[in-house]
Amino acid sequence: MSRIQVAESAGFCFGVKRAIDMAYAELAKGQEKPLYSYGPLIHNKEVTGDLEKKGLRIIESPEEIEEGTVVIRSHGVGRAVYEQLRERGAELVDGTCPFVQKIHNIVREEWERGKAIIIVGDKKHPEVIGINGWCGDSAVILGSPQEAETAELSNGTDYALVVQTTFRQSRLDEMLKILEKRAICPKVYQTICSATEKRQAEAVILSKNVDKMIVIGDKNSSNTQKLVEICAKNCRNTFHIETNCDLLLNLFTNGDRIGITAGASTPPAIIKEVVVTMSEAFDNAVQNLGGSEEATFEQMLEESLVTLHTGDVVKGTVIQVVNEEVSVNLGFKSDGIIPRGEFSRDVTVVPSKTVQPGDEIEVFVVRVNDGDGNVLLSRKRIEEQKGMEEIEAAFNDKTVVTGTVTDVVKGGLIAMVNGVRVFIPSSQVSNRFIEDLSVFKGQDLEFNIIEMDRVKRRIIGGRKALVEQEIAAKRAALFETIEAGSKITGTVSRLTDFGAFVDLGGVDGLIHISEMSWGRISNPREVLKEGQAVEVFVLDVDKEKGKISLSLKDANMNPWKLAVDKYAVGSIVEGKVVRMVPFGAFVELEPGVDGLVHISQIANKHVVKPEDELKVGEIINVKVLEVNSEQKKISLSKRQADAPVEAPAEEPVEE
Repeated sequence: MSRIQVAESAGFCFGVKRAIDMAYAELAKGQEKPLYSYGPLIHNKEVTGDLEKKGLRIIESPEEIEEGTVVIRSHGVGRAVYEQLRERGAELVDGTCPFVQKIHNIVREEWERGKAIIIVGDKKHPEVIGINGWCGDSAVILGSPQEAETAELSNGTDYALVVQTTFRQSRLDEMLKILEKRAICPKVYQTICSATEKRQAEAVILSKNVDKMIVIGDKNSSNTQKLVEICAKNCRNTFHIETNCDLLLNLFTNGDRIGITAGASTPPAIIKEVVVTMSEAFDNAVQNLGGSEEATFEQMLEESLVTLHTGDVVKGTVIQVVNEEVSVNLGFKSDGIIPRGEFSRDVTVVPSKTVQPGDEIEVFVVRVNDGDGNVLLSRKRIEEQKGMEEIEAAFNDKTVVTGTVTDVVKGGLIAMVNGVRVFIPSSQVSNRFIEDLSVFKGQDLEFNIIEMDRVKRRIIGGRKALVEQEIAAKRAALFETIEAGSKITGTVSRLTDFGAFVDLGGVDGLIHISEMSWGRISNPREVLKEGQAVEVFVLDVDKEKGKISLSLKDANMNPWKLAVDKYAVGSIVEGKVVRMVPFGAFVELEPGVDGLVHISQIANKHVVKPEDELKVGEIINVKVLEVNSEQKKISLSKRQADAPVEAPAEEPVEE
C-alpha cells in the first residue's frame, strides 16, 4: 500500500492569499470604473485566469490606465510606480505582502542614511525590481555565490543587505561567507520570509524520506522552482506539475512512499484535487491486488514511516570503527555513519581510541539518506551545539569565556570557543590601541560575549571592559601596598622626550629624565628601551591622582656622599668640560658630580670668555679648591693645576 504525505505548509502563503482576497473583494463591489492589477497578482495561470474572467485587467505600466482602481501585487513595486499611479488619478489597493513592505522600509531608511544597498535575489524577479525602486534603482543585486565573488564592491563602503523573501537560506549563508572573505561587512537584514523557510525546510525533510516527490505550482513561480530544485537534490524521482491534469499516474506504483508539496502561488483547491486523485488511485490499486485493508488518505498520512529527520539529536550504539569511520545502530531501517571529519571538533581526537563497539553515543542527524542508504551522522555538531548553548548562557549571564585565537583578520581576531567561531574587533581586544594583533595568534584569551545573533551565527567578543576591570583591580591592589622608598620591578611600556612610563602590573609609573642617571642624558632612549625590565625606586605615591613617581637612581649610591673624601681639597684630578657659562666652565669629575672652574681660575692671564681657552668635551686637570657636598658644589682651578711644581730649596753646602 502506498503512503502519501503532504507538507504542512504547502500552498498559499499569507501575503499571496491577502492580495488575492483584496482583488476578489474589489471585484465583488461591482464598481463601474475599471479594476487593474499592477502585474500578475500571483504566478498561477488558474487564479489569474479566473480573476480576468471576473473583470480584473493586468497592466505592466502606469501609462496603461486612464482611471480606476489598481491592486498592487503581493511582490510590491518601487516608489516611482506609486507616484506615477497617483499622478494618473488611480485609486490604490495595496496588496504588497507585509514582509516585502518591511524590506521596502528598510531599504528606504538605510538609503536615506547614506548607505549603499545590496539585494540578494533574482534581479529579474518583480519583488527584487520593486525593492530596488526604494533606493533609486541603485542597489547591487547578487543572485548567486559566483556574483558575490565577482561583483564590484568596495570594502570602504557602508552597505546594508536585504534578501528576497523566497531566497534559499543555505545559499544566502554561502554568499555571506564569500562577502566576509572579501572584507565586505554589510549590515545584514534577515528578510527571508518565515513561511518560505518553513516550506523549504519541510521540502528538504520530506524529499529525503520518500520514493517519489510531487511539487505543485506554476512553472513561472520562483518559490515553486526553488522547491523543485530542493526536492530533486534529495529525491531523483521529483515531478513538477501545475494542476491535476499534469499528473501521470502510470509513473507511480503501489507501495511507493509519495511526498507532496506546493509553492506559495498554488491554491488549496488544486492541492486538494491532486491529493484526492492520488488517494483514490491507490485505494483502487490496493483493492485490485486483492487486499482486504482499506485506508483513507488521513490514515495513510498518520502512518508515515519517517522516524528520523535532518537536525534530530538521537542516541545510538556503536557497531564498529573501520578506518576511523564509526558505524552506529540507531534502531532505524538503516545504520548511521560518522565520518572521521564529523567525529570531533578537535582534529587530534582518534575515533578508534575514543569509542568502542557497544558504546552508547549521542549524534546529530546530518542527512537521513547519504545516497548509499546510510544515515549521515555527526558527533562534532553535538559539541558545537553545546558550545553554542554555553556561549548563549555566557551572553545572557554576562560571564567570561575562554577562547583560542586561530586567525588574525582585517579588523580583529577570530577565537574558537568550544568549537564556535567568535569575532573580536580590534577595538575590543584591549583598552588601548594595539598595532600588531598577530602577537595574540595561538593565545588563549578571556573575554565577554557582547553581541550574539544565533540565527546569523554572528557572535562578537570583547575584552576591553574586562581588561579595564583587571587594571582597576590591579591598580587598587598596587596602591594598597606600594609606598615611597620601596624598590619594585616593572617593564618599560612607553618612552617620551621627558621620561619613561613603567608598567608596574596594570599601573604605569613615571621615571622623569632627571631620575634616570646621576650623570647627564639628553634623551631617555640613551638609557632605556620599550619592553625592558627594570628595577626602580619609588619616589612618591599620589593615590588621589593615581600617579607614581619613580627613579632609576639608588639614593645610597649618591656620588655626592663620597665627594668630600674622594675629592680632597688641594688634590689634582682629571675631568671633562661639559658646559660653558659666562663666568666659567663646568667640569664633570664623574657621572653626577660636576665642579666649577671660575673664569679667573682658567689660566694665568686675563680670560674674556671661557670658550677662548676651553672646549666642551676636552679632558683637563683641575685642582680641588673647595667641596660642599650638601649644596653639591665643588670649586676647581685649572690655572693652579697647570702651575709648575716648585722644586724644594737646596741646602747650603758646608765648606
